[in-house]
Amino acid sequence: MPTRPPWTYGVRPDDDAPAHADRLLVWLARRQWRSLLAGACFGIPWMLSVALVPAAVGRAVDDGIVARDSGALLRWTLAVVGLGLVSAAAGNGRHWFAVKNWLVAAFRSGVVADRAVRRAGPALTRQMPAGEVLASFTSDFGRMGHSFDVFARFMGAVVSFVVVAVILLRGSLLLGLVMLVGGPVLVATLAFVMKPLQRRQSAQREEAGKLTALGADTVAGLRVLRGIGGEQSFLTRYRAQSQTVRRAGVHVAGTQATLDSAQVLLPGIFVLVVTAVGARLAVAGEITPGQLVAFYGYTAFLTIPLQTAVEMADKLITTRVAARRVARILGVVPDHPDDAGPTAERLADGPLVDPASGVEVQPGLLTALVSARPEETALVAARLGRTLPGRHGVTWAGVPLDDLAVAEVRRRILVSQADPRLFSGPLRDELGGTDDESRLVAIDVADAGDALSAVDGGLDGEVEERGRSLSGGQRQRLALARALLRDAEVLVLVEPTSAVDAHTEARVAGRLADHRKGRTTVLVTASPLLLEHADVVHLVGDGRVLATGTHRELSRTEPGYRAVVVRGEED
Repeated sequence: MPTRPPWTYGVRPDDDAPAHADRLLVWLARRQWRSLLAGACFGIPWMLSVALVPAAVGRAVDDGIVARDSGALLRWTLAVVGLGLVSAAAGNGRHWFAVKNWLVAAFRSGVVADRAVRRAGPALTRQMPAGEVLASFTSDFGRMGHSFDVFARFMGAVVSFVVVAVILLRGSLLLGLVMLVGGPVLVATLAFVMKPLQRRQSAQREEAGKLTALGADTVAGLRVLRGIGGEQSFLTRYRAQSQTVRRAGVHVAGTQATLDSAQVLLPGIFVLVVTAVGARLAVAGEITPGQLVAFYGYTAFLTIPLQTAVEMADKLITTRVAARRVARILGVVPDHPDDAGPTAERLADGPLVDPASGVEVQPGLLTALVSARPEETALVAARLGRTLPGRHGVTWAGVPLDDLAVAEVRRRILVSQADPRLFSGPLRDELGGTDDESRLVAIDVADAGDALSAVDGGLDGEVEERGRSLSGGQRQRLALARALLRDAEVLVLVEPTSAVDAHTEARVAGRLADHRKGRTTVLVTASPLLLEHADVVHLVGDGRVLATGTHRELSRTEPGYRAVVVRGEED
């Protein structure tokens, strides 16, 4: 039985949004069909009540004014007032549901896109420019709801158009045929404008995404650019891309202006045709004065449904362009599909094994990986945390990691890379944890007290972007404290002290071993200060374990190990 979403407008965990623009729009519509139907139920009487006002006015003229019947005039006057009240009440309901449909569609688009981004992980920015993803989150979701916003009015426009056409047919076959044939033909002619507009909007959107990506890359590397004097070069590139976006916008503007003017011009021409035909019929005596007044009212009213139809077409173009961008995010294939297999609810105590290298991590021990080529042990660490694409056969307590969902692996195994990043925001939020006491303990274990003091306001202070106000060693130790606060079942640390001095490294090594005692920990390092505290050390060469033992045992018996560790000590 599917789990109910925690919020009415949410998305069920088992919902899978299609990675195709048109199917995505249908998928969204199916999930809010009730509110769309409710909007139509208000939109139809709202526009229909406006459409019937000319009929009531025409009857008031014929039955009241021409026939000099004050009673009939009063009745039809009250009918006009009643139609006005219906229009006001239905208009409020229509507007409420229009806004709701717009916001819900935009929200659901954001939810499924956010879910896709989290699922895709680093695969997203390999397949899509980061600027395009950012542009989707800043603009496309709002546009996804445009067609849903207009839907209620569009349904009212269709029904009222048909009703008015039937009324005209009953009064005059010629006028009715002009309505039934001319209206659809008028809307169909807009296809000559809408298709080019859609292409140009897509092109403009793509160029704007490139500009956003270029700006993000420039800001991220601003310090480096200043250091090498490359600011002017990137400024030139940004200026050139800005001009490309401007030209694409001007290209769109001409077509958009044509469509906007068509919303006024074509319905206006249609009104003139219907009015001219009605006037000739009235002069010929084929229709009454009241019918002429009503027909003129109909023609004036018809601008509303026709303009609504044109607006619906315009919004549908905008929505489909945005949907294509969102669908691209949904279509990114993650490195590790979430449906790789059943989630293991509980793992018994057992080793974490990488058959590709022969590394075996026993539970509750501090295991170190040493190699003359650090990239080899870094790859082993990535496989242990399943942060590499593909299947590698790593097992934990006999259970293949590929039989665990990605979220399950990430919850149980934490890999802290050699170059962890700090994000801007309050230091307390950056570190995580449940309370300040645990945060201070982790900071002490990482010997990051000086880093805490370097942030104005301490835990309440703001960390600048990427921690640029801190030294490399301070950033690394704060990142170590953050990793410790996750309290993962298996903690994998890649070169956690590479940016600190020997005295600090010695303090961190002892405190880390004591803090993680009895917990499964993996260290990727060549530092003898850290290796001295390891329970087991694996020497890795050519992708395989060459020797296993303690630091002192390997130092005595393995020349290759001794060469790596001594080199690290001399450095």
